[in-house]
Amino acid sequence: MGSHAPQVYSDPASIQRLEARVDDLADNAKVTIVETDGTRTTGIVTVLPTVQTFRDADGKEGVNGVVKLTDPTRPGWQVTLWLDRIEQVIHLDSVARGTSQT
Repeated sequence: MGSHAPQVYSDPASIQRLEARVDDLADNAKVTIVETDGTRTTGIVTVLPTVQTFRDADGKEGVNGVVKLTDPTRPGWQVTLWLDRIEQVIHLDSVARGTSQT
């Protein structure tokens, strides 16, 4: 991932939207994420995502973030998705933020 993102945001409304996505993605939650292009990805949130500072291809500084998903039924599989590309989070279990799944 590094310090570069395909898209960065600096306006308050976009930052608030990214932070709301973080609130939707509890550590260890099983989710299906629907991206803005319609792609659906199902997995377990491995680490609580955060909004971080990045630079875009033009060097503009702003924020974005990623969420990493894994699937214990597919050893070695993992995917990293940009928070700004998430259209919808569908929760497939009852894991809420601040809890853990055993």
